[in-house]
Amino acid sequence: MKYRGMALIAASLLLVTGCAGQPSAVEKINSVEAINVNAVQTPEFTRVIALANGSAEIIASMGHLNILVGRDIASDAPALESVEVVTSGHQIVAEKILSLEPDLVLIDASSGPSSAIQVLESAGIRIVKISEAWQLSEINRKISEVAQAIGAVEDGNALTAALQKSTKMLTQIAPGKTIAFLYLRGGSAVYLIGGKGSGTDSLISAIGGVDAGAQKFTNPFTPMTAEAVATLNPDVFLVMSKGLESVGGVEGFIELPGIAQTKAGKNRAIVAVDDSLLLSFGPRSYSLLEELSQSVERVLSS
Repeated sequence: MKYRGMALIAASLLLVTGCAGQPSAVEKINSVEAINVNAVQTPEFTRVIALANGSAEIIASMGHLNILVGRDIASDAPALESVEVVTSGHQIVAEKILSLEPDLVLIDASSGPSSAIQVLESAGIRIVKISEAWQLSEINRKISEVAQAIGAVEDGNALTAALQKSTKMLTQIAPGKTIAFLYLRGGSAVYLIGGKGSGTDSLISAIGGVDAGAQKFTNPFTPMTAEAVATLNPDVFLVMSKGLESVGGVEGFIELPGIAQTKAGKNRAIVAVDDSLLLSFGPRSYSLLEELSQSVERVLSS
């Protein structure tokens, strides 16, 4: 079970809160800069609607923002502000797409309904399905497919090279520290622990951390119980910003079953990352790693 498509932004800042004199070590990552390259090619298409998760960000980072006429709601990087949002979630409204007269529409496995896609195809619009990426290792493939779809393979290769280069200076956290990712939606009573394949496991591993949930659970997400959380007993909790808000902020989070009994709960060692950024797996992901590493170190030392 995967809760996907969360389009995000980030820059790390220290959020100081407290209750009855108790210190709080919460870090919020709200935005990071995407890694960009200068385009050297002219794409084959001039009016592209990017609905595949992260594809709009990739096109912009390759230097081809000018060909984008529409994007999905999850792609909310600052660079895309001028590009019209044409979906709510992954739901395609064919009439809205047609009104923008695109010559290419990028979709992924989450795009639908199929009837809307068929309407677009019947109108003679080229539709290309892009593979989804839910691990750092899958970003290169997604960039390659997007670059090939728009006809800018060289620019895609350049972006991939730039992203890989950025990892060489990545700061690692202190060895052996455990981090647990919790997916929270208080309003819908959804409380899940990220396990192997959640996506965050690859981020945690990249900064030198140990994903406590991935060590225990083979499923990407497992229902959260007090016993499960207490057993994980992580050094740090990783959450999404809106998820933290949905449970009443830091104070509400600490009151969730099992949280206060953990090392991270007692120390209020929490890192909250913007929803659309954390699992974007695109040009902002490698910049996020550095911010995440530094934020984790700060909450551990507080």
